[in-house]
Amino acid sequence: MRCLVTGGTGHIGSYLIRLLLEQGCEVAVLLRPTSNTWRIKEVLNRVHIITGDLTCVAESSSNIIKFAPEVVFHLGWDGVGSNYHNSPIQIQNLDGSLKLLSIVSERGCRRWVYLGSQAEYGIFEGLLSEDLPTRPITFYGVTKLSVGLLSQKLCEIYNISFTWLRLLATYGPMDNPQHLIPYVILSLLRREKPVITPGEQRWDYLYIEDAAAAIYQAAISPCAQGLFNLSSGQITTIKSIAERIRNLIDPELPLGIGEIPYRPDQLMHLQADVSRLQQATGWVPQISLDLGLERTVNWYRENCG
Repeated sequence: MRCLVTGGTGHIGSYLIRLLLEQGCEVAVLLRPTSNTWRIKEVLNRVHIITGDLTCVAESSSNIIKFAPEVVFHLGWDGVGSNYHNSPIQIQNLDGSLKLLSIVSERGCRRWVYLGSQAEYGIFEGLLSEDLPTRPITFYGVTKLSVGLLSQKLCEIYNISFTWLRLLATYGPMDNPQHLIPYVILSLLRREKPVITPGEQRWDYLYIEDAAAAIYQAAISPCAQGLFNLSSGQITTIKSIAERIRNLIDPELPLGIGEIPYRPDQLMHLQADVSRLQQATGWVPQISLDLGLERTVNWYRENCG
């Protein structure tokens, strides 16, 4: 199976690339010349590198057409950080995504796998199901939703199977150090006190290897067409996660729980129903939160000491 991956240097993309290679797939990565490839440096010699960017993807069209991907995993996105969630740069993702889909349709692409976001739902303090109305509150969420809707319609026109995965939250080795879990880990490994909110938020975290496995299974499962939530389906308080991390490193270390206030738009309950994805693919998460946190702490201890 020939697979094109966008966002291949990101956290999820790097794990997906490794999994695709393990499964014997031929993999191409759309890669900016300025990309930091540290997450995939050991497999770069095993993938086809197509130099390019979503903002000017037409310039890479000849190389993309030459590779002729059968499956496209569209994970790439500019402006993921919260500082850019209401930035007009989000519109570049819409234009680039649709141009890429048009390009790959010319050479027999048979499946388009798009990684959406829980931001498409907006603020909802209950169990997220795919049938809920979408009320995104950020430009990021609106653009994610727009790309999903438009690419779904284009796939109908191009006769391409379409899979839309709305991701909640992932964690694991090689994560962005500014995210909550690595921030707590790195602070404690430095013997510093991490400061967080009161931690009453109940969030649904999925281990990164399980996320990559779900994306792959969705791509190869004939029934996995349409919209699916992607998460563990289980919730844990942020306070409990911080305490578990502390206990793995040193139970005597202090935690700054409650030392910063909640944001005005703080999401207190983030959890999804993943039964539709499980029924379509047979996928179930394999790594428990405790095991995933242990693996993550060990990785940061070994690589960021």
